[in-house]
Amino acid sequence: MLKELEKICKPAVFETIFKTHSRDLKQFLFFKTQDLDLTEDILQEAFVKLWENCDRVSYSKVKGYLFTSANHIFLNWIKHRKVKRNFEKNSIAKNNPESPEFILLEKEFLQKIEQAIADLPETQREVFLMNRMEKKKYAEISQILGISVKAVEKRMHLALKTMREKIGNV
Repeated sequence: MLKELEKICKPAVFETIFKTHSRDLKQFLFFKTQDLDLTEDILQEAFVKLWENCDRVSYSKVKGYLFTSANHIFLNWIKHRKVKRNFEKNSIAKNNPESPEFILLEKEFLQKIEQAIADLPETQREVFLMNRMEKKKYAEISQILGISVKAVEKRMHLALKTMREKIGNV
């Protein structure tokens, strides 16, 4: 048995093993990965692993060792890809701070909106704030203010028109 183990570690024997099993192993891996580059990477890694452990693998178990090693390498690649995707997804969701420029523009825009609302005539500002901030419907606003729904619509229309003029097309 010791002679059999020694044989695998010889380059000529290892080359014969490669020629004998690489085609079948490559087909097996391509069936799993559907990616030729990945298939070849795993194939190479499996043979490197065999070479590193050539003193522990008997010649009669080489094929099983190669297929098992290649399968484990593939499964580890799948796990790694899954972890990587989860990390990327989470880091994009959590660590997506806006640029300082974006924050400054947002702050300036909010100031513009606040100033435009403050500049509205009292009647328009009252209707605008009730509708947009308090989420009241026109009918509710008309009851609260004791005016018609048409008057509420007109005030809201004028408020929005004024806001668009002051803020611009956003």
